[in-house]
Amino acid sequence: MTTTDLITADELLQMKDDGFRYELVRGGLIKMSPAGHQHGRIALNFTTPLDQFVRANQLGAVYAAETGFKLAEDPDVVRAPDAAFIRRERVETVGQTEGFWPGAPDLAAEVISPGDTHAEVQDKIADWLDAGTRLVVVINPSTQTVALYYSRSDIRILTIDDVLDGGEVVPNWTLPVRDIFI
Repeated sequence: MTTTDLITADELLQMKDDGFRYELVRGGLIKMSPAGHQHGRIALNFTTPLDQFVRANQLGAVYAAETGFKLAEDPDVVRAPDAAFIRRERVETVGQTEGFWPGAPDLAAEVISPGDTHAEVQDKIADWLDAGTRLVVVINPSTQTVALYYSRSDIRILTIDDVLDGGEVVPNWTLPVRDIFI
């Protein structure tokens, strides 16, 4: 496939598994490298307590890194965060679906990988926010910080000594930032 060939979300879903993960950005395929061990551990340290809290309080559903979300059409955008949360009401409205989730999650978390450029991370944040994600959590292993994006202009940076708060998106959920980087 050449770089000028555009594909749809349906075509991405039908692709044969070649061992790689892909995102679809404005119709173009982006090959995602497998996560390193630190990336995987940090993603798990964030996702596990989120999932436990969401399940215990019946708030909705938490999704792992392989889950694709169809954020836009024509050209299609399908992103797969390292973790995602969708409120119970939205899960019940959509029901069980095959394929990609139709729309944005309420929360999307991205763990920055060593090979990610600043522009790539900013593009992902913009795609999530533009599609309606209410909270984008960007976890930076190299600085041990967490950036909370509520909008392009409402951003909070948390350090290792802070506590992440789910706010209105995941009410009453907290997680010490330090615990993400254990």
